[in-house]
Amino acid sequence: MVADRLYLDHAATTPMLREAQDAMIAAMRGWANPSSPHADGRAARAGLEDARARIGAALGWDGSILFTSGASEAIAIALTRAKAARIVTSAVEHDAVLRVTKDAGRLAVDGDGLVRLPQGQGEGDALLAIQHVNNETGVIQPLDRMERNGAILFADCAQSAGKLPLPDADMIAISAHKFGGPPGVGALLIRDLALIEPSGGQEQGYRAGTENLPAILAMAAALEARSEWLARAGTLRARLDAAIEAGGGEVIARNAPRLPAIASYRMPGLSARAQLIQFDLAGISVSAGSACSSGSLKSSHVLRAMGWEEGAASEVVRVSFGPHTCDSDVDSFIAVWTRMAERIRS
Repeated sequence: MVADRLYLDHAATTPMLREAQDAMIAAMRGWANPSSPHADGRAARAGLEDARARIGAALGWDGSILFTSGASEAIAIALTRAKAARIVTSAVEHDAVLRVTKDAGRLAVDGDGLVRLPQGQGEGDALLAIQHVNNETGVIQPLDRMERNGAILFADCAQSAGKLPLPDADMIAISAHKFGGPPGVGALLIRDLALIEPSGGQEQGYRAGTENLPAILAMAAALEARSEWLARAGTLRARLDAAIEAGGGEVIARNAPRLPAIASYRMPGLSARAQLIQFDLAGISVSAGSACSSGSLKSSHVLRAMGWEEGAASEVVRVSFGPHTCDSDVDSFIAVWTRMAERIRS
């Protein structure tokens, strides 16, 4: 991170943990192609499979793990090659899901961003693709209580893996740079490989391309090193929620179960674009919605699906915490937010 700046955009990417950096540097000093038959290749293969087992143990996952370049690729593999007659997603999914399911059914959400699953939508030959934690609002979908009636469940866990227990899903996408690993590596967790069509190549024939062993080893180290910081994040977010409301702002999905590390706030009367500029000038990094789309600052499809009007939705920014976010960081954000809100009212 840039020195002397306050970074509150961990939902976009969180800095690599020291343990992940050390593991990646060590691996980059000498490694071979895990598919090579010689001794160096066999040693690399052993390291790869050890990392696969370590990641499964850290996540409590006993199914297959296919390494990918990140959650977006894991999502594309699962949703374009699934052996399902139809796909149903929610209206608040990440753009990576919406891009590859343009013809899918879309489940509505209520005003708190919780998915409504009408009778029959989760039955038989369907694949349900529902995000575990929303990347804009932090809303946690109660996937373990959802009636599936035999449908395949795919869960985008990019924001929850390494923070919350994994849901009881058939396929799960994870991304290392969301939990302190390096960017450009992730995985598709899958209960039964027969759920998707193979493509040939590496990863048991389900993903072509040489595995990025240094990044995979760093991902394993990041998962193993995670600390119990979410309880502290919950205290920080509760404090921030209260300050925003006291200052005339609005907490998005206030009454829904939310990941403590992610929150979105509306400042009535000032656009998200103007807020981001002023926060940036004050040395604070936050975002407006998903990092994958906020470069264009387009209207949030998540907020629209929750029933927000265009004008109000355009006044929302996202704040997200990491393992080292502290009281003084929240105080600094509150001070800048309050000054901005007071200028609007004056």
